[in-house]
Amino acid sequence: MNAASPLRSAVDAALVMLIGMGFGRFAFTALYPQMVDEGLISLAEGSWAASVNYAGYLLGALLGMRARAASAHRLCLWAMLGTAFCLAILGVLQSAPVLILVRGVAGVFSALAMIAASLWLLEQRRQARSAPLLYAGVGVGIAVSAELLALGAWAGLRSGGLWLLLGGVSLLAGLLAARGLTASGPETVSDSQPVDTAPLAAVRPAPLVMLYGLAGFGYIITATYLPTLVKGALPDLDPAHVWAVFGAGAAPSCFLWYRLHHRIGTRRALFWNLLLQAIGVIVPVFLANAAGYLLSAALVGATFTGTVTIAMPAAQRIARLTNANLAARMTLAYGAGQIAGPLVAGALYRHSHSFSLSLVAAATALAAAGVMSLLAL
Repeated sequence: MNAASPLRSAVDAALVMLIGMGFGRFAFTALYPQMVDEGLISLAEGSWAASVNYAGYLLGALLGMRARAASAHRLCLWAMLGTAFCLAILGVLQSAPVLILVRGVAGVFSALAMIAASLWLLEQRRQARSAPLLYAGVGVGIAVSAELLALGAWAGLRSGGLWLLLGGVSLLAGLLAARGLTASGPETVSDSQPVDTAPLAAVRPAPLVMLYGLAGFGYIITATYLPTLVKGALPDLDPAHVWAVFGAGAAPSCFLWYRLHHRIGTRRALFWNLLLQAIGVIVPVFLANAAGYLLSAALVGATFTGTVTIAMPAAQRIARLTNANLAARMTLAYGAGQIAGPLVAGALYRHSHSFSLSLVAAATALAAAGVMSLLAL
């Protein structure tokens, strides 16, 4: 069985991320305002759906702690198939309780996609240098799903039809990746692709996990509520287009942060990444207009996958020395931060009838994580 080319392997892994994260995880953010308009869910129920999805992500991270690189290709296939099913079922069974339940299951598959794709490409295929393309799949998935939703809405589809559209496209994308994944296995690991040997200073695992959890809390409020904020402030602007900006900024930024990481090191790269992300999160508090929302989408989009691109390869370097699945622990911490985000946002919204305090709290968490990257990592 011949090993696939490095580029083909990276594209296959990116498709796993596109489906499991870009579509399965984040398409709900763009569809959320339309579902509220259709009366399918309330703002409170949508917050619950987000929190349950993040709880599912946390559960998926716990399950993923048992995953190993040798079987990661099979886990990738299950994650893609499960995500496509979760997307499609929401187009058939539409009610708030069903939506909340299915979003929880989708969260499990999203975490498994993140862990499995990382293990498969970075460990089984030994392509650490392909990390930017791998994590760019998230941003591409966000941008493509957002524009598909905008196109579907323009064509007159309601939310049920839009969910089915996403499920169908996810299944097709999964079929494209399946051949390369099924052709791989532990015996096809490419020895010609060396483990990343760039002279990066070692970092401490405990602070890395902690700041990654803070990053999960910090970005998720923008990633959950940005289209809703846009819909409320600018009703004539399709929020899916703003969400597409978020994804469009995320995809190429992975390559930028990867290069910066290897130029200035893990600690400083994380510091600047998290600082810019904090600025992007807090922008709408002071600039609640189209320019402010677009700037927020661009800055947070251009940094949140950058955090993953810096932190996950750093975790993989530690894992190779300790033989521990640190990627799953990182995903677990990220999931915990994401569960807390909507809960805090909901509590603060009930108190102030505004998301401004939530955005301030999120930006503070990101700034704290940035300081931790310099002082504790």
